[in-house]
Amino acid sequence: MHSLWLSLRQILSHGVITLLAVAIAFSLPQAASYILNQWWPKVEGDASLLLATELGVAFVLALLFNLAKIAWDNRQKVATAKLASLVYARNAGTGWLSRRRERALLRRLPAARDAFVLSVTGHDTFVAPRSLVREALEKAYEIRVMLVNPIGKGLRTRADSLPPEITVLTLHTEIEATIGYLSGLRRFGKKVKLKFYDEEPFWKLIVLGDYVWVQHCHSGFQVRQQPEYVFVLQHGEPRHGLFVPFYMVFLNQWNDARHPEYDFDTNELVYRDASGKEVQRASLGVPINGAQAPLNQPPVSATKAAPAALLRPLGETLTPRSGL
Repeated sequence: MHSLWLSLRQILSHGVITLLAVAIAFSLPQAASYILNQWWPKVEGDASLLLATELGVAFVLALLFNLAKIAWDNRQKVATAKLASLVYARNAGTGWLSRRRERALLRRLPAARDAFVLSVTGHDTFVAPRSLVREALEKAYEIRVMLVNPIGKGLRTRADSLPPEITVLTLHTEIEATIGYLSGLRRFGKKVKLKFYDEEPFWKLIVLGDYVWVQHCHSGFQVRQQPEYVFVLQHGEPRHGLFVPFYMVFLNQWNDARHPEYDFDTNELVYRDASGKEVQRASLGVPINGAQAPLNQPPVSATKAAPAALLRPLGETLTPRSGL
């Protein structure tokens, strides 16, 4: 249906352009005859009408030449954006109307089988009502997500760099909400995998089909305050553009054996070796209601795992505030 709609739109646009060209071609003789035989004799004998005509022609010529100059000056910018495969860019703080291009882009996207998300807490992507990509993510069958480890040093470093009202507990609450949302997707039959990384967040990436959404996790600023860029894969020249480099950033992080996978059933972190074999497990302990938890909880043997330190019940109302 998506391909059929695109084909119909192209056929309709070509038809409209053809009809417009035919109409202009058939109206030219009548327009030329009117200007030469009726309009010009009136203008020739009327000084005021002649002056108005000259001003009108001068205005039209100035407008056309200025448009031509702008197009000529921006040709390099267009070529650069095309080489980088940049199809959309949005500055922080823009409103609903300014994001209409992004909404139109998402509506044109076919349903992607796989979706990949590298984020801080994932709240703005999965939980926040204002998320534009959540509906597209829900259409994917397999969803791979990487979030910052709630008991790692990277999260504490991130929290310390943000405004005082955003604390480690705030980020934990957002991660809980994201885990609850992903658990709901699993119950609906989606194949969801979640991993945690310990480093301080640097990129927020969302890969949907041939498009990747990119934001920089700048220290001291919330992710929503950063500009957003969308790059597309060029099938003819995959080496061109920034889609492949950012896609590889996610794959390299995902395939790094240092990053444990989350077990939704036991609330444990599963450590694997380079071959994918499980070697260790550790309970995901998260400080709730201000209680402290160790930064580096020692992993335990897979054959003798410690009891899971359960998160807050998923049905409980959450009030995340930092928007990461």
